[in-house]
Amino acid sequence: MFSLPVLPVLPVLPVLPAVTDAPPAPLPPVRGPRAVRLSITDRCDLACVYCRPHRRESHLSTANRMGVDDWVTLVRVLVDRGVERVRITGGEPLLHPDVVEIVERIAALGGVRDLALTTNGTRLAALAAPLRRAGLTRLNVSVDSLRPERFWRITRGGRMAGVLRGIEAAVRAGFRELKTNTVVLAHGPEEAGFAGNDDELAEIARWAWSLGATPRFLERMPIGEAARAPGRSVPFEEIRARLDELVSPGPLEKMTDRGPARYARARDGSARLVGFITGASESFCQGCDRLRVTSDGELRPCLATLDGTSARAAVACGDVQGIEAALEGAWARKPRAAAWRGCCEASAASVSMRATGG
Repeated sequence: MFSLPVLPVLPVLPVLPAVTDAPPAPLPPVRGPRAVRLSITDRCDLACVYCRPHRRESHLSTANRMGVDDWVTLVRVLVDRGVERVRITGGEPLLHPDVVEIVERIAALGGVRDLALTTNGTRLAALAAPLRRAGLTRLNVSVDSLRPERFWRITRGGRMAGVLRGIEAAVRAGFRELKTNTVVLAHGPEEAGFAGNDDELAEIARWAWSLGATPRFLERMPIGEAARAPGRSVPFEEIRARLDELVSPGPLEKMTDRGPARYARARDGSARLVGFITGASESFCQGCDRLRVTSDGELRPCLATLDGTSARAAVACGDVQGIEAALEGAWARKPRAAAWRGCCEASAASVSMRATGG
């Protein structure tokens, strides 16, 4: 039987800012984005079963991807127009040869008060410390299993040991917040190659807590590849039930100025939290202030649609008014929250998570 590696037990991170369990008030219309997710590359070294059909998909050529200067130019304009929170994603952002420079230059921009990155962790062991020195403050790492063979099957070839070394390096680097993301998958027929993980959620939570990290569990959302393989999803109620021994039964709480995750407090009364992202069972559209940018410079107002406006030409020549026009055009395409079902819309099936950024 596989036993978890012995990792240093660190003090639990403090409760992250402004967690509130007050009944949500009606949200005013969002006049413009306050958060942006930058997919700096569409390349990934894994092919997780809920994200990609295989490893043989085509990628954008280098000539068609935004360069370092382009990203800085774009973010500077977005910050001037009110964006305060930036998350770097992919694909797998750590595959980008200039990811540390991108982080450093964005961190140096006045007005960026929150700079985070989401990674699969395969290259984190070497890059955690440089990223922290460059100014990255928050880090999310995907961990879909703590069992090597199962991890390999879910990720189609990923090696768990390397990811765990990366997370250890992130702990040593001292990020302000460290979270793990686990997409919860139901078990299926072994002969079909299915690998579930819904029987190890408490194990993953305890392991994350032992590092001072906050574990988060995600419903498998019907986007792209996940929409074409029904039957693997585990609903939130069941996910929470599997963690009942660890979390309090009270209402879930949201963090101010964060994404759609909601959190349950630990039963032991400590500051520990477990997060849930329930995009398959509810919409997060009300009050959404998020914009996404693909690696070729298209501004997209919603994860669940391919609608967007390209800013690449304007960025390339430093045309601030052109970038602002692209931003306004993209934001005008943002679906109306009252009538939009988010990731459960039919359009979500045509979206590539690898290209758009999760």
